[in-house]
Amino acid sequence: MPNQLVVDLSRLQFGLTAAFHFIFVPLTIGLIILVAVMESLYRRTKDEMYREMADFWGKLYAINFVLGVVTGITMEFQFGTNWSEYSKFMGDIFGIPLAIEALLAFFLESTFFGIWFFGRERWPQLRELSAWMVALGTNLSALWIITANGFMQHPVGYKIVEIDGRKLIHLENFWEVFFNPNVWWMLVHTILASYIVGSFFVLGVSAYHFLKGVSGRKREFFERSFRMALVMAVLATLLTAVTGHFQGVNTARTQPVKAAAFEAVWEGGKGVPFYLFSIPVPSQEKNILECCPIPYLGSFLYTNNPFGEVKGLKDFPAEDRPPVVVVTWAFRLMVGLGIYFLAVAVYTWWKYRRGGLEALERSPKLLKVLLYSIPLPYISHWLGWSVTEFGRQPWVVYGLMRTSEAVSPVSVGDVVFSLVGLTFFYGVLIVADIYLLSKLAKEGPHLEEAPGKGISGRPVEA
Repeated sequence: MPNQLVVDLSRLQFGLTAAFHFIFVPLTIGLIILVAVMESLYRRTKDEMYREMADFWGKLYAINFVLGVVTGITMEFQFGTNWSEYSKFMGDIFGIPLAIEALLAFFLESTFFGIWFFGRERWPQLRELSAWMVALGTNLSALWIITANGFMQHPVGYKIVEIDGRKLIHLENFWEVFFNPNVWWMLVHTILASYIVGSFFVLGVSAYHFLKGVSGRKREFFERSFRMALVMAVLATLLTAVTGHFQGVNTARTQPVKAAAFEAVWEGGKGVPFYLFSIPVPSQEKNILECCPIPYLGSFLYTNNPFGEVKGLKDFPAEDRPPVVVVTWAFRLMVGLGIYFLAVAVYTWWKYRRGGLEALERSPKLLKVLLYSIPLPYISHWLGWSVTEFGRQPWVVYGLMRTSEAVSPVSVGDVVFSLVGLTFFYGVLIVADIYLLSKLAKEGPHLEEAPGKGISGRPVEA
């Protein structure tokens, strides 16, 4: 039996590593789509401003991409150092999507990123193709990572074999693993949420420059960027809410105990209400406070049927339940932030449609809301990831392998040493990322006053 402290420290280390990596990933996925659209507009219109937009936002993407690659590689090492028992058990399935991700998606993304970044002064067709290939590679990376994670949430297409007295998972049907419904709901929801990160980032940076009173071509530059990001923000917030609902329904079907933890539903049944506020206490197996019930809404959210049957936490042994308090509050905060993003995006769109940029500039409070909202989609991402991963506990592979069985036979000192080292290393990277992104974003683009007449734009003071 492994030392529980080793288990807890290994979980903490992987959680911190994934959280750090998640700072870079969603912006990478969200921003490259806007850059690719700018490249397409440049090729079709030959309007130099679209090229300048792609260059400026592309530089911000590049900073994030490079630092994200470093944190992603380091995270994968932990499967060998901290989770070797898991790797032995899951290697036949877990290795395939990760190998495809590295050989196909990451190769595609990195190669065309180099072509786009270093060859962007050449043909518009090459710029456009490279940008879209980078976007495709980025999304394919997410697909294969989530394919591996989807199996951990809902194992399908496998059989258990015994080799030298050790039970291992053996892949039996690749396509069943690939078309696992958990994969596709999670993938679409995650990518759309990443588009929220990218769009709110562009909205916030643009709002900063509007607040600084930017004028001339730079004002037009940020208005075009703002308009594109606003369209993405409205669509992404709406679709993220829709896909989130269907992911919840799928979770209730494949991981009912996790779904019960979403809303701290202790007693299952039909026609379950939804409480706007509740405080769960796992030791008493109840919520000590429940208020504002909405009849039948709980059943509808889990089953698409107001009279549908929902399982409660008491339907499962205590040792198979996830940490209810963490899952419940992470879920509620994530949903609350999602509603906030939708409200801000729709209100901003309505305001812009009615009065254009002048109406926004007469509303500095709204511009400040957009500026200060930049970190919130990141927090929402972390909360969503917490709901997914804490909700799977105590299983590392749902129903097949407990987390306590997956750790490496290492000492507490070994884990502490690597934990401190990684925390320091990632801390430096995050500080560097925030510094470089904020410096470049505040400085803004150096625009040519007229195409081909030289650089005359002056950076806005921070």
